[in-house]
Amino acid sequence: MKHTLALGAALALASTSSLAAPISADVVFLVDESGSMAGEHTWLGNMISSLESGLQSKGVGGSQANQYSLVGFGSSLHGTGQAPHPHDMDAGTGGIQNWGSAAQFATATSSLVASGGFEDGWSAIDWAINNLSFRSDSAVNFVLVTDEDRDIPAGDTLTANGLLSDMGGLGALLNVVVNNNFGCSPNTTGAIGIDSDSNGYEADGSGGYTECAGQGAIGSGFGTTKTDYVDLATATGGAAWNLNILRSGGLDADSFTQSFVDIKVEEITNQDPNDPGDPVPEPGSLALFGLGLTGLYLRRRRTQA
Repeated sequence: MKHTLALGAALALASTSSLAAPISADVVFLVDESGSMAGEHTWLGNMISSLESGLQSKGVGGSQANQYSLVGFGSSLHGTGQAPHPHDMDAGTGGIQNWGSAAQFATATSSLVASGGFEDGWSAIDWAINNLSFRSDSAVNFVLVTDEDRDIPAGDTLTANGLLSDMGGLGALLNVVVNNNFGCSPNTTGAIGIDSDSNGYEADGSGGYTECAGQGAIGSGFGTTKTDYVDLATATGGAAWNLNILRSGGLDADSFTQSFVDIKVEEITNQDPNDPGDPVPEPGSLALFGLGLTGLYLRRRRTQA
């Protein structure tokens, strides 16, 4: 698959030099712990080994191990505002270990709860940016999983541009698994998801998937899900996925998992690694988000030949 920026204005943002391919990945899963999410919690624990195997097959995580973090949000067990919080990657030792292997991540998903009802994914992204340590030369990747739009807490000061700036400073890409429809044009329903290059992915009826290159379309979602999460993900160069396809079970769920893993592996493999010396994008660049320009931070990814 060839990744390009469609607009000349975006090309002006592209880096004039290409960083080396990441030797490893720092992948953070930001997971809704409200009452309807138990199925997605189980899926995460089952899916992670496939993601790790895919990355390993591409040479990501060989000389330096990939690491995974699990941040929950929306749980009624965690105080006023149901604040974001890390799940321990190593319950056998004292304290909270924020990072672990794929196997440790799979075990940690069993500590997720489904007891809340007030969830704000932006707060979870902000918490991860400000509380987790990310390695140089690793691809930083966020995956947000929620079935509702934002529940905005009192005193909220977060903005889309602010989150994009912070993620851009890490070279981070965001994927979202959300309650939103996608399609292959002219349809706006029926697809598993879309990426920031408007490629759509559809179940093939046999547990696999097909791609409609350049024809992906965004449909309606729960409340303000598109504005809150889908637009944010595509603006980083990431992808967005319809969790209702996963919830449908059977071969469609298999198709969801295969396409999600394949596109995540490709995305991370071709993602430039975190470089703490990179400048934070200028405010003028962030204004492009408001104009609907996706792939804003693809300057940090290498274009595939």
